[in-house]
Amino acid sequence: MPIIMRHKDIFIIFFEEEHKMKKGCPYGTHRVISPKGVLPQPADVIDNNMEIYDNEVLIDVKTLNIDSASFTEIVRRVLDKKPAEVTTQEEMDKIGDKMKEIVAHAGKHKNPWTGSGGMLLGTVEEIGPAYQGDLKVGDKIATLVSLSLTPLRIDEIVAMRPAIDQVDIKGKAILFQSGIYGIIPDDMPEKTALSALDVAGAPAQTAKLVQSGQKVLIIGGGGKSGLLCLHEAKKRAGVTGLVVCAAGSQKSEDRARVLNLADEYFHMDATDAVGFYNKSMELTNGELFDVVINCVSIENTEMASILSDVANYQIVAQDGVPFEDSRATGTIGKKGSCVIPLDLETNVVKLHELLFDVTEYEPSDQVKQYSQKVQADTSQYMKK
Repeated sequence: MPIIMRHKDIFIIFFEEEHKMKKGCPYGTHRVISPKGVLPQPADVIDNNMEIYDNEVLIDVKTLNIDSASFTEIVRRVLDKKPAEVTTQEEMDKIGDKMKEIVAHAGKHKNPWTGSGGMLLGTVEEIGPAYQGDLKVGDKIATLVSLSLTPLRIDEIVAMRPAIDQVDIKGKAILFQSGIYGIIPDDMPEKTALSALDVAGAPAQTAKLVQSGQKVLIIGGGGKSGLLCLHEAKKRAGVTGLVVCAAGSQKSEDRARVLNLADEYFHMDATDAVGFYNKSMELTNGELFDVVINCVSIENTEMASILSDVANYQIVAQDGVPFEDSRATGTIGKKGSCVIPLDLETNVVKLHELLFDVTEYEPSDQVKQYSQKVQADTSQYMKK
């Protein structure tokens, strides 16, 4: 771009060299360092240089809302504690050092043990000229894409709230063209908005599942997502329904009670599947629940969810693959007696019909090749 300056009657023209931004992929593949050929999320290392590409957005980061499972695992690895037990600045500094170590290695905050990330809150600082969207510089936003794929740089840990998995930082991040976000409303505290957006999917799913008059159990009802799910379940189940809050501690139970979000409350270790089953039988007069929503990030709690509404499971089929009319048995050497598909191709077609109600499925060439190989390798052993 030329710059024209005048000195008396003399005009001097300077030619300023334009800085051309590099073109970026909408999905951020241009940021992947290793391994090549993958998207940013599964990548081990991505480029977190904060010089933006032409379709990126630079964010001045204020708060990281770390995925609950991720933060819990980091605290366990660093301190052998639960997040709620972290109280001293020294402990928080150790957690912060581990977070900075993760980002320094990977270019993003992707937990090396859980694979999860979280989300962030910040202010739009710069927008690439090719970016398509309604954002403008100065907008306060929460990114709704995972930190496990977001280029991030942490310059300083400013504050930490371990009980709610939030960390205030000084740093920068990149939003790709494909990245979704929420603009923070002016009438809501930023950290409240971030907490709500972080778990927005759980109450939305509750709204889809719960119907009027149903008996609903929310496991982890005293947490962020649990409280929102209780509210939505109570609204959907109505006065003829039953909504029960199962909290992990007396403190969590009291939190839900104060808000009057359920009909019944109790607290119990969610890994105690038998205890949950007995309590569910007691609260429902032996009928168990119609809907169970598990909001806790703890291993081995699935059985508590299953047993609490086991009466609603139905056996819809007693066949299996290979299907009865398309299988045979045979003794194959040292492998012993085996059940063998007479025709793998036919079994795959029938499986799609059973699972997906697709009656005209066409198997791939690879399935057909495997089918021919199975037949060639096993036909001599078949018992007709």
